[in-house]
Amino acid sequence: MTDIVDELKWRGLFAQSTDEDALRKALADGPVTFYCGFDPTAPSLHVGHLVQVLTVRRLQLAGHRPLALVGGATGQIGDPRPTAERTLNDPETVAGWVARLRSQIEPFLAFEGPNAATMVNNLDWTAGLSAIEFLRDIGKHFRVNKMLTKDSIARRLESDEGISYTEFSYQLLQSMDFLELYRRYGCVLQQGGSDQWGNLTAGLDLIHRVEPGAEVHALATPLMTKADGTKFGKTESGAVWLDPEMTTPYAFYQFWLNVDDRDIPAYSRILSFKSRAELEQLEQLTAERPQARAAQRALAEELTTLVHGADQCAAVVAASRALFGQGELSDLDAATLGAALSEVPHARVAEPVAVVDLLVEAGLAPSKSAARRTVKEGGAYVNNVKVADADAVPGRAELLHGRWLVLRRGKKNLAAIEVAAG
Repeated sequence: MTDIVDELKWRGLFAQSTDEDALRKALADGPVTFYCGFDPTAPSLHVGHLVQVLTVRRLQLAGHRPLALVGGATGQIGDPRPTAERTLNDPETVAGWVARLRSQIEPFLAFEGPNAATMVNNLDWTAGLSAIEFLRDIGKHFRVNKMLTKDSIARRLESDEGISYTEFSYQLLQSMDFLELYRRYGCVLQQGGSDQWGNLTAGLDLIHRVEPGAEVHALATPLMTKADGTKFGKTESGAVWLDPEMTTPYAFYQFWLNVDDRDIPAYSRILSFKSRAELEQLEQLTAERPQARAAQRALAEELTTLVHGADQCAAVVAASRALFGQGELSDLDAATLGAALSEVPHARVAEPVAVVDLLVEAGLAPSKSAARRTVKEGGAYVNNVKVADADAVPGRAELLHGRWLVLRRGKKNLAAIEVAAG
């Protein structure tokens, strides 16, 4: 078996484990059956979930057997938030989200071969469980005073909001998942984020109580953070989702392309499958020529391909280049162009008007006189063609897909004009 522990440590994916030596031996002696859980509390995973999804993939590539759990039961409750009670979703909604999350996770794993992955749903062993059975068989093994020490629960108890018994019981449900997977599949390792450490160890404690002599382990990965102190995976427009209808492949690509230079070495090690030598070379390039954004481009292309496929990645790379004059805008399909232009400032007009007015309308010039200066100095472009006459009016034949004009001031300042249908 591959020594995966050292690899995880080098990549910054090893925050803590219950017994590192025992875990290292188990993985070396493998294959080990392990699981990671994802709760369907939204219709899509977001980029923060990639840490866990890709760590599951790494462990499978190292020869171990993954169980990817999408929680049809726990998704109806949700892990307690630090500040407020979750809004509960109806079972039908959660069931739909389970299917969507499964379809997002499955492409990352292999479901054939000696260490084939298995998708599991904790609703399978909770749906028929009565409240009395749950309290007698599971609840009796938990001590409330220990449960109260969990950070998210302690913070909620100190708040005016308090915490409901529903969210308080989440730890019991996740612990029961580990027990059931241990019994059904021989699962001996639970993997999750470091914010889940209390739940991970609670599952181990439950197994030790009801299955004496069982050797089970927990592995926590660090939570990804941003150097500027803001939350990873958040943009001005909200979370970056894996669903292309919620975050376009172009916006997904741009998110990684715009990663801060201070963050890119850590993000690349955590999320990329490139070798150590390749990543160290990219880190060196970033240090020597940060303006080239070599590491950001490499990570953006790799993750966009993994999540959305090679064809979509090629399309968004072509769009990114074309918008800045390094490709033909007319070669972009309507969906890709529209997605790309939705990420830049844009304005709507009923009819094409003079370039000088378009530059002002799009916010690329503060006034008509400033717009005329830009044109005179050779810095104004419409659809990547340099404008010589500030009073020229683009014809409808110039509209991309009968709808768009792409304006550029200089090399980097972009805007779009959407023209109403004629």
